[in-house]
Amino acid sequence: MLGTGEPPGPHPAPAADGPSAGVPAGTVPVTGAEYTGYLVGIIVLPFVVLAAALPVAWGWGVGVLDVTLALVMYVISIAGISTGYHRHFTHQSFKAKRPLRIVLALAGGMAMEGPVALWVAEHRRHHQFSDRPGDPHSPWAFGTGRRALLKGLWHAQIGWFARRRRADLAHYAPDILSDPDISRLDRWYWATVTASFALPPLIGGLWTMSWYGAATAFFWGSLVRYAVVHHVTWSVNSVAHAFGPQHYRSRDQSRDVRWVALLTFGEGWHNLHHAEPTSARHGALPGQPDATAALIRLFERRGWAHDVRWPDRERLAARRL
Repeated sequence: MLGTGEPPGPHPAPAADGPSAGVPAGTVPVTGAEYTGYLVGIIVLPFVVLAAALPVAWGWGVGVLDVTLALVMYVISIAGISTGYHRHFTHQSFKAKRPLRIVLALAGGMAMEGPVALWVAEHRRHHQFSDRPGDPHSPWAFGTGRRALLKGLWHAQIGWFARRRRADLAHYAPDILSDPDISRLDRWYWATVTASFALPPLIGGLWTMSWYGAATAFFWGSLVRYAVVHHVTWSVNSVAHAFGPQHYRSRDQSRDVRWVALLTFGEGWHNLHHAEPTSARHGALPGQPDATAALIRLFERRGWAHDVRWPDRERLAARRL
């Protein structure tokens, strides 16, 4: 069900970071360099890349190798975010053996959405205050009218990165900071980003034995893929908190959006996730495919994951609307 500009049921209070917000609790100021990095790397550059994609495709076309590299890197990035950063590290929906835990951290880093600790801290802050004062990226941050919602959707998609405060890692992610493996990877996050950008042109150049092959692979497999991954991921923050049906009782405006779920491997079944945040499965209803849950099931069967928190039917039935 498409939203009408106002959420059904009780209207949520405008979230923090709105026009009258003070200093959000559990946050720390960002440095000037960090602020510039957010503006360029998350707000400006993806839009520039996406704007250039259409004329580049029209003028030079897109090769099979470039599409393949972009799709493979997209799958790794989204799976790393959904399975690793989100369900494993943030919500501890399952426990993973050390090699898998490291691989999940690296795969999530390939999405270039920040180190594990920062991503986890921001998402835990979101759940603590979901669609209420304190939520870093609620689409209802500026009110419930149509214009306020449009402004809020921009804010939830990328605008919140222009705020000068981020979640306090020591407050929201002490378990991540105390993990020596993940802390080491976070310190070397720049190397993961470098690898994420460098792998497609390296493979494309070697496969075609040409600089042209490396250049087109870099554009499609690195730049366009990174921009698409970002906006697909951020759509869970914006679209899946404003449009679509609710099937479970939750204290916020989380909703189910099929196209978001398909593109994010199950993350768009967002209503159940907010009703049962630690559940390893988000799509529990018929017709709700959840590729991330299927991957976790595979890890469990191979013995790489254990203590998986699969949804309980009785609990879900009690929460159904």
